[in-house]
Amino acid sequence: MDLDLSPDARAFLERVERFARERVAPAAAAIDDSATFPRELVAESAALGLMGVTLPAAYGGAGQDYVTYALAVEAVARASATLGVILAVNNSLVAEPILEFGSDDQKQAWLPALASGRVIGAFALSEAHAGSDAAHQNTTARLDDTGYVLRGTKVWVSSAEACDVVLAFAATAPASDARAIGAFLIPADAAGLERGPVLDSLGVRGLGCQDLTFDDVRVDAGGLLGTPGHGFRIAMWALEGCRIAIAAQALGIGQAALDEALAHARTREQFGQPIANFQAIQFMLADIATELEAARMLTLKAADAKTRQPRVLLEASMAKLEASEAAHRAADRALQILGAAGYERGNTAERLFRDARVTEIYPGTSEVQRMVIAEMILGKR
Repeated sequence: MDLDLSPDARAFLERVERFARERVAPAAAAIDDSATFPRELVAESAALGLMGVTLPAAYGGAGQDYVTYALAVEAVARASATLGVILAVNNSLVAEPILEFGSDDQKQAWLPALASGRVIGAFALSEAHAGSDAAHQNTTARLDDTGYVLRGTKVWVSSAEACDVVLAFAATAPASDARAIGAFLIPADAAGLERGPVLDSLGVRGLGCQDLTFDDVRVDAGGLLGTPGHGFRIAMWALEGCRIAIAAQALGIGQAALDEALAHARTREQFGQPIANFQAIQFMLADIATELEAARMLTLKAADAKTRQPRVLLEASMAKLEASEAAHRAADRALQILGAAGYERGNTAERLFRDARVTEIYPGTSEVQRMVIAEMILGKR
């Protein structure tokens, strides 16, 4: 594992950290309170290269490796979990699959636009009855003389409110299984594509989640990503990268929770001294710091492997599992240290507690990650 950063990567991260500190952090509470998609910050992120971190410069990307990408997402998520996951979706779930599986025409049509922020991507896989069991798609793609016709509904699609292109998955044969799913690049203004109301959520508010309904949406041959039966493999490949990015998002949330706990422990006095002097508080802080650092090592190991290996299923699942649960524990302990002050609506620690919870759910629950890990170490995959 090589975690040495190039001078270019260090300079890139310095710019990202300054942006997160000076522009994103001051806006985080307002994003959460209003649940408004942060379009201006997304545009600024794109100008820094954050909407196409791992894309080559030839497509307008920042040309960075996955370690740098993970560190960048962590830095942004430390300021705003919402913006962190918007970046993860655009990079890992839309731009990178196009780079890996797309035709030259698809790459030229979409990658520069995604990297520049002129186009925002969304990833439509989950359905009401196809969440953890994503292979059993009810959305169908029927082939006719002019291309495919998609019909069905996708749920909880991140960035759907603001997206310009959707990477959608649908069954290409009546008896859907992992061998009969297609991946389709669909402009968000396509006839028959309907967006539901913005969904209200506990945390990462402002993510612009909506259900998307495909009512006989036509997709020509140029909209198929890969081959007709290649979609499930594309989705699983994309989710590996996204799990690394969500692990990094979780680390950012957890680190922000530790920041809040440390600041409070140093200034809050009880019994004539700062509560940081009490061993009960010190032990909670020590546990938070140690668990986050362990999760960070797993995340960076997975990110390094992503740069070197064609598949990182085990590494990504371990990183995502450990980082999301470490972030949850960090946010919980931070609330305990802050007491009533942390529990009050509008407090940063309260927001972080809500934000951390969903990292154990998307993209793939903790239970799914444990299933994957168990199957891998038992040699069943």
